[in-house]
Amino acid sequence: MTNRNIPHDKNLDNSLTLLQEGYLFIKNRTEKYQSDLFEARLLGEKVLCISGEEAAKVFYDDSLFQRKGAAPKRIQKSLFGENAIQSMDGEAHIHRKLLFMSLMTPPHQKRLTKLAIQEWEALIPKWEGAKHVVLFDEAKKLLTRIACKWAGVPLKESELEERAEDFYAMVDAFGAAGPRHWKGRRARSRTEEWVKSIMEGVRNGTYSAEKGSALYEMAFHKELNGRQLDVQMASVELINVLRPIVATATFIVFAAVAVHEYPEVKQQLQSGPPEYLEMFAQEVRRYYPFGPFLGARARKNFTWKEAEITEGMLVLLDMYGTNHDERLWSSPNEFRPERFKDWDGSLFDFIPQGGGDPAKGHRCPGEGITVEIIKTSINFLVNFLNYNVPVQNLNFSLSRMPSLPESGFVMDNIRKK
Repeated sequence: MTNRNIPHDKNLDNSLTLLQEGYLFIKNRTEKYQSDLFEARLLGEKVLCISGEEAAKVFYDDSLFQRKGAAPKRIQKSLFGENAIQSMDGEAHIHRKLLFMSLMTPPHQKRLTKLAIQEWEALIPKWEGAKHVVLFDEAKKLLTRIACKWAGVPLKESELEERAEDFYAMVDAFGAAGPRHWKGRRARSRTEEWVKSIMEGVRNGTYSAEKGSALYEMAFHKELNGRQLDVQMASVELINVLRPIVATATFIVFAAVAVHEYPEVKQQLQSGPPEYLEMFAQEVRRYYPFGPFLGARARKNFTWKEAEITEGMLVLLDMYGTNHDERLWSSPNEFRPERFKDWDGSLFDFIPQGGGDPAKGHRCPGEGITVEIIKTSINFLVNFLNYNVPVQNLNFSLSRMPSLPESGFVMDNIRKK
């Protein structure tokens, strides 16, 4: 049934346009139609695109939406893994989500950030002797090393670079067609085989895993029916703990760009109040592109803002557009950490890694880890090092998903303070 009361994009199919416009695909149209929602066609399917705080509230209402069948197979085969937590609903989802939440508590965050500090500091002698370093490449390797150490996953130094590339290739594939997508799928296959061999080793006693570590808890987690996850599923979910930590490399690079481009921000990070670092990390997550949108399918027929949403209909929530919505954020296209001084902590106006309650819904349970890693990394760059930023291309494209500054942020003449 066609919704006559809401805007319809005129193209016969928007799939190619979405790839061309990337993060701005939904925002361009909500602005054009002056509406928080519009209908489009993607891969031949009628899809409702929605944006804003009210849209996020309805999108995260579990009585109205489910995740089953929302993520395309191509994204499951590269980014999430097949039949993983992102595609679960109801009690089974909450039960497995509690496992993830148990691994993301403040003590776990603290241990991970302590590892990050140690590893950043250990890089100083190498960096001082280097002609230049690319921060993105260094961050990917560092985050892979600390994620595996923290999770209890054995990782040889000789395989570090390959594992880091594979973790990021899975992320890099989500908004891509062609070579980048296939690279991500091959990376997933390799990573799943590697983690599976470790998971089997833990279960048969070849590897020892410390109780409470992500490796141990995934290996011996029991579903609601009392059965352990099969080895394949346990491996997929362990990757869903490790991969997002490595993906934080993107935020670290954007944060370094912000420090470079806004001298007043750097000054505040060096001599301002301690809480400024937290505000800075949050503004990096709001301002710079990370996740473009999220999908869910309607559980039942219902009406929202005159749109008749039918059972099974795919709905896309605009994350980037909501984080740049001028009704929610004053001067949203300006980088201003101070805006978070009086932010009320709403679960629906700030959604860089999803919205709603992380314990019950589909918001990323690792947001706290992301924020702490950004803070630790930027504190290191600003307060432990002196370095030059040579002329380079720091532009990033909003049509590329995921986006990243072109140069990866090159630094030279690095010296310890």
